Amino acid sequence: MKERKFFTTRNITYLAVLSALVIVFQMISSFVPISEGVSLNLTLVPIVLGGIIIGFFGGAFLGLLFAIIVVIMSIAMPTGMMPLIISNTGALVFFVFSTLIRGFVAGIVPALIFKLIAKKNAHVATFVAAALAPITNTAIFILSTLVIFGMIPGLVDMTALEFFKYLVITVSGINFLIELAINMILSPAIFTVVRVIQRKRT
Repeated sequence: MKERKFFTTRNITYLAVLSALVIVFQMISSFVPISEGVSLNLTLVPIVLGGIIIGFFGGAFLGLLFAIIVVIMSIAMPTGMMPLIISNTGALVFFVFSTLIRGFVAGIVPALIFKLIAKKNAHVATFVAAALAPITNTAIFILSTLVIFGMIPGLVDMTALEFFKYLVITVSGINFLIELAINMILSPAIFTVVRVIQRKRT
């Protein structure tokens, strides 16, 4: 059995197209604020699609690309808590590191779970993969923000519990529900694209 190569002409083409979508979607997302300092994330759809079509490395690459863009735009155009984070070296380093981890995980988890479930039901696997992207992305965002909250005294005029409630319900809650809804609505389209590509391969 031949080992499947990653750097094929087909995979490079897929990555190029999906990378362009990630860049464009993230640029658009930055101008669609959901709450203070948080924008709608539209890039999870091409990240999930890349992880399903190309596999683990495709999801990881696109997830990291998304994270790098987030870091650059957050530092270049700081909003919300970012000015304070930038002024604190430790918090800034942690923000960059946690954002890269967030993008990486949001890329590989859907790809791995899809591969596992697709052996039994590809349609269900697509829906689960699409749901896991916003779930992992939001969970790591909340945890990393809480850590940063503890690193910068006086970051917000709230207790840890009040800030956690604010972060989960106000900042991340609405954003997460919208991202999840978008991924769930587009899951059938993702599944159709995957089926068409698989048929062309065979």
